[in-house]
Amino acid sequence: MAKKQSEAQNPLILRFHRLMDAFAKSDDERDFYLDKMEGFIVYVDLDKQEQELEALDQEISTNSERYCLIPKMTFYEVKKFMEGFVNEKVYDIDTKEKLLDIIGARDSRENFLEFIYDHLTELEKWQAYYQERSRIRIIEWLRNENIHFVFEEDLDINVNVVEKVKRNLFEAKVPKDVANARDAIQAKAKTYYSNEALNPRPKRGRPPKQQVKVEIEPQFTVDIYTTVPKAVRPFLYIPDITSASAVTFSAKFETEEELLASLRGGTRLKVDEKLEALSQRLESLRTLSDRLAGQEKSLGIQPVKSPFKTTPKFSDKKSISLTKGEEKFESAVGGALTGRKAPTQEDGAEIFAPQKRKKFSRREVSPINPSKKKQKE
Repeated sequence: MAKKQSEAQNPLILRFHRLMDAFAKSDDERDFYLDKMEGFIVYVDLDKQEQELEALDQEISTNSERYCLIPKMTFYEVKKFMEGFVNEKVYDIDTKEKLLDIIGARDSRENFLEFIYDHLTELEKWQAYYQERSRIRIIEWLRNENIHFVFEEDLDINVNVVEKVKRNLFEAKVPKDVANARDAIQAKAKTYYSNEALNPRPKRGRPPKQQVKVEIEPQFTVDIYTTVPKAVRPFLYIPDITSASAVTFSAKFETEEELLASLRGGTRLKVDEKLEALSQRLESLRTLSDRLAGQEKSLGIQPVKSPFKTTPKFSDKKSISLTKGEEKFESAVGGALTGRKAPTQEDGAEIFAPQKRKKFSRREVSPINPSKKKQKE
């Protein structure tokens, strides 16, 4: 077995959507770090035990050249995001004035999102704009940190081959398919250092014909790392994020689902109201149909079968039994789906199961009430 090198033999394969989420959530209360050796993200979870936090702090302090702190989302940058979208993408004058008023008021970030999610024509534009600006911000930061990288979402390589590349990150001698994949990754990494990466040009020429969009579920590799220190393992940040729309700009809510559920008069509430109105109409139609059926019976008219009462008939019932081989396969798959950590491979690579996105804890600070001054007599 070849001796492992101290440096990676190809650019780091990073998940853009995870970085986008970490950049959005990084603030004065939450610290995220990016590992320069393998590319995993570390989240300093203050809910962990004090002993674990001390061990993590010792690891980051000792190997400070390995970990770089992900920059915080400042108030100025938040305002710049919103104002840039309004000035570049909003064309309706009334909508633009309303959004600018929201940006200049208190709680502008959450009120801005509430207004955007209540206007579907602006929502799609906002999501595309937010993803584009976040991508530029992340690429610029990675370049300043001298990190050689590619985004896994941009790779057009077979998933199994990418996993082989991850396993052999520090190996000089690799199979032919891994070597070819490394060449493709090296070529892709050069595109992030072009001027167009930070200043994407609008596409010119005749617009393409409108075609039906076929949404293909993206496939991602599993998280494979070989040099994760013991103190860092409890703080690995590997949420299961598969699309940019799952990353919210909100500082209060961690996922888009939480944001939609909290909106006052938002799109989801309106949809629920429409569904409730439709269900009430269907119920009234059922009641009317029952009344008509009763009148037909009293008048001696043969009743018409109601379409609402037809139920499917299932005549055949089959039982499925598993063979011994299938039982073993099912137990193996079940173990993987329950989030059990896979055993360490012979090459030292270890697979880490993705985490469910949990709600980040925030420190609640009670306001200080000024003491009343004693009135002089």
